[in-house]
Amino acid sequence: MQTRFDLTQADIPQSWYNLLADFPEPLPPPLHPATRQPVPPEALEAIFPKNLVHQEMCPDRYVEIPGPVRDIYALWRPTPLMRAVRFEKALQTPAHIYYKYEGVSPAGSHKVNTSVAQAFFNKEAGTKRLATETGAGQWGASLAMACKLFGLACNVYMVKVSYQQKPYRRMLMHTWGATVHPSPSDQTEYGRKLLAEDPHCPGSLGIAISEAIEDTIKTPNTKYSLGSVLNHVCLHQTVIGQETIRQMELAGEEPDTIFGCCGGGSNFAGLVFPFIQKKIKEGKKYRIIGVEPSACPSLTKGELRYDFGDTAETTPLLMMYTLGHKFIPPSIHAGGLRYHGMAPMVSHALKLGLIEAEAYHQTRVFESATLWAQTEGIVPAPESAHAIAAVAEHAVKAREAGRKTVLLFNLSGHGLLDLSSYETFMTGKLQDV
Repeated sequence: MQTRFDLTQADIPQSWYNLLADFPEPLPPPLHPATRQPVPPEALEAIFPKNLVHQEMCPDRYVEIPGPVRDIYALWRPTPLMRAVRFEKALQTPAHIYYKYEGVSPAGSHKVNTSVAQAFFNKEAGTKRLATETGAGQWGASLAMACKLFGLACNVYMVKVSYQQKPYRRMLMHTWGATVHPSPSDQTEYGRKLLAEDPHCPGSLGIAISEAIEDTIKTPNTKYSLGSVLNHVCLHQTVIGQETIRQMELAGEEPDTIFGCCGGGSNFAGLVFPFIQKKIKEGKKYRIIGVEPSACPSLTKGELRYDFGDTAETTPLLMMYTLGHKFIPPSIHAGGLRYHGMAPMVSHALKLGLIEAEAYHQTRVFESATLWAQTEGIVPAPESAHAIAAVAEHAVKAREAGRKTVLLFNLSGHGLLDLSSYETFMTGKLQDV
């Protein structure tokens, strides 16, 4: 039985796919935080280079991938699509389970698909230094690597609880030349204010974003870089889904249900947006499910409304499913999913009924992740493991119904730098929140 379906470097997509061109209803625009009017493109150029601002608001269906970006993609792309036959056997399910594995990248996750692109466009625009935030550290590591490849300085504000829980991701960023601060930090006015109020504040992605934006505005030749949520980030990730469509053709099957974990929405968007295009344009009947932690359930428990992307209220207002920008998520181990809001494009897809959402507790997630590691050999990142938990749930339902089904998900990163989380689970110290 063939279990791996590979493409060649010639099959790396030539363009990114832009779902904005195919939504049946237009995406609500970002609003200026002071005027509450749609943000003009030039207003975003204080923190982003002009070429990325253009991509953020671009109406074109396809955006060409520059040659230097494709050349770096070729270090790890195309990534493999595999069938998880041992996991299927362990679950005693008739379901066929396929996964796109993004953990083969140098940084160990899908985040490099956009970090390389953002570093390239910033270099092209004359930027000398990038400031960013990171949760579990996958994004910070990916941007550190990309900055080093393009000769940019990189300054990272890492959510404090993850800074403490995931020291090896911090070390990885240092290896690639980045400077890393636990957030809230003493490097910014906003960070110092929060530390004065609560010296033990665990931090959040919203806080780290505020610090990175303050850093950007106050430091010459610096631009801000974001690893999820925004339109241009989702755009860059669509290389995942475009490759997967071709690989499922090689497998001779088509998915019935497609899954991805959801924090800010980037890996989920990367896999599913090309499939959503097929739903819209070809009438395909895929079920597409975003999977999030029960402790930070923006899609399943949040409100769809305009909200800030950060806690200091410095970003434009985005129409998204949100738990409120002041929400500080519990210190769960899936640090990359600890964000109060969801990407506007993902939120819009849920509003339009193009996708669904489910939430899972972390003990169940780690149970599924451990079974996955013991059957498929890959230790998944805690974020990606949420998708595995949902796949297992649906595979068991297929077994109980005696129904064959084809399940597909994005294993967006490995968990080799998250082993302390697994130790916490295996020693019985992990608790649901």
